[in-house]
Amino acid sequence: MNLSVAKFLAFEQTLKNALTGLPLGGAKGGADFSPKGKSDGEVMRFCQSFISELYRHIGAGVDVPAGDLGVGPREIGYLFGYYKKLVNRFEGAFTGKSASYGGSLGRPEATGHGLCYFAEEMLREFRGESLAGKRVVVSGFGQVGFHAACKAAELGAKVVALSELWGVIYSPAGLDIGIVQQLKAKNEPLEAYLKEDGAASFLTPPSAIFRLPCDVALPCATQNELDLESAKALVAGGVRMVCEGANMPSTPEAIEYFLEHGVLFGPGKAANAGGVAVSCLEMTQNATFLPWTFEEVDAKLKEIMKNIFRRSRDAAIRLGKPENLLAGASVAGFLKIYEAMRAQGVV
Repeated sequence: MNLSVAKFLAFEQTLKNALTGLPLGGAKGGADFSPKGKSDGEVMRFCQSFISELYRHIGAGVDVPAGDLGVGPREIGYLFGYYKKLVNRFEGAFTGKSASYGGSLGRPEATGHGLCYFAEEMLREFRGESLAGKRVVVSGFGQVGFHAACKAAELGAKVVALSELWGVIYSPAGLDIGIVQQLKAKNEPLEAYLKEDGAASFLTPPSAIFRLPCDVALPCATQNELDLESAKALVAGGVRMVCEGANMPSTPEAIEYFLEHGVLFGPGKAANAGGVAVSCLEMTQNATFLPWTFEEVDAKLKEIMKNIFRRSRDAAIRLGKPENLLAGASVAGFLKIYEAMRAQGVV
């Protein structure tokens, strides 16, 4: 984490939030503290120290932080607990909380599920198809990649590969998602999958996932993970759609290559907006003190993702680039922000 990363993430987040159609602004922040190798106590003390200053600048009606890379339910719990102690009240000042103290059901799954709902809309609109039967590769075994793989399989796709920091688990016949879920529950590495499926193989480095034959690629790990060489390998392997689950995982050169070769491309600012969408739904539940069921949240998420796709598509059509959702999403988000600023007299 550095200032440059925070700036690009903040810019993307502002456009992404605008695309949702929800009453959200946008910002990003972070710290260069690594939780790797730290005890729960050390992580807790850092979170409490961090929030002892940040609490002055956030709140339910001011700025509402949510988790991102390196910040999961444990960290959110420590941050929110100390915030509540400092301000002496309960309010929806954080999202991504555990359901046991005000969090929303469906929030952990939201980005991954929303990614698949967006991908489904792209395929239906532009190709008259769905994810069913498609060979899918998913990079990243964190919250986004894991839930994207599970939802893709639920929608009938054949998830053939998953990657993590140490490498790629690959099975041409399709991975057994039940085994993958067991590994995740036990916090075991993907390589342990080999013990359960003799037909699978483990490949290194993690970028090898983009050199496997597939129909759909879902990069869900981190920024700039998918470069030009990986894009060329994906196209050679028959990829027909790339949908970003991470924030800007594809380099500009890779994106240009996809568009030149007729590959459908779902930019992260649109495709991975499911997380922030359900964050807003969590804020709504906190404000009304009325929790919703998982099914209610997921149905609202699906509709929001459909609307994001439509806004991006409509803007792309107006630009004369009907399948260029990168241009469409950027313009649609920018115009939403501009119109709001102009109406409020700040431009």
